[in-house]
Amino acid sequence: MTLRRTTIALLVLYVLLTIYPIASITAGVTPSHFITPVSTLVGFTFAMLHAGQREGWRRALCLLALVFAVSLLFESVGVATGLVYGPYHYTNKLGPLFLGLVPYLIPVAWFMMSYPSFVIADRLIPADWKHWQRLLSVAALGGLAMTAWDLVMDPIMVASGHWVWDDLLSKSDGAYQGIPLQNFWGWWLTVFTTFALYLLISGKAPKTPEAKFDRLAVLSYLVTALGIVIVSLVSKAGELALIGFFAMMPWVISGWLRLTKE
Repeated sequence: MTLRRTTIALLVLYVLLTIYPIASITAGVTPSHFITPVSTLVGFTFAMLHAGQREGWRRALCLLALVFAVSLLFESVGVATGLVYGPYHYTNKLGPLFLGLVPYLIPVAWFMMSYPSFVIADRLIPADWKHWQRLLSVAALGGLAMTAWDLVMDPIMVASGHWVWDDLLSKSDGAYQGIPLQNFWGWWLTVFTTFALYLLISGKAPKTPEAKFDRLAVLSYLVTALGIVIVSLVSKAGELALIGFFAMMPWVISGWLRLTKE
């Protein structure tokens, strides 16, 4: 019970850290540059503790290793070559860079958000589907849930100078908010690859996840969604707020409704 209470406490702390930049921007104050790494680390720790209790620690560490390995590989190749996501590079705002290419904080953020996306997808796909059918479906659905976040997060992080697209494009060039559409395909592919490998390597879960506990993971996805939508609103980016709301809330609603039937 102590570990579970710690997990809940971390979720509450994540909520408070999500509220902070909203309150700061509303008050006309620039949020501390420490808020992004701190909130990301808290969200990551919550996800890791939840995964350990849900999946078992061996499987949770397997998922963690795959998220770090795949995201760092894809991101490093992406920055170095322009493949996967399109031509971009990171600034120094997110801290030290792995091989001078990708901030170490990036795979932490990938795990923070990909884990609740996995839980939602895992709940939405029936457990009695055939192995390969379910594996591919969970991986594909989880990739979509994760990529929905990037529709708002990427433009906001670009505007705040965390990374730069080397060839800013217009909508007539097939871009979204100046970001190549390839980026979102790359996001989906990164998550799909990670989840498919995880489900292939880890095998069948040792126990049926508890619906009540899984609601915490859905809530963490909801907190991230509402946080980025409200930040967009108070930053006068109403279009992004609408996109984020309609892209992310269906995953929250469908995941929550599925859990109420358990």
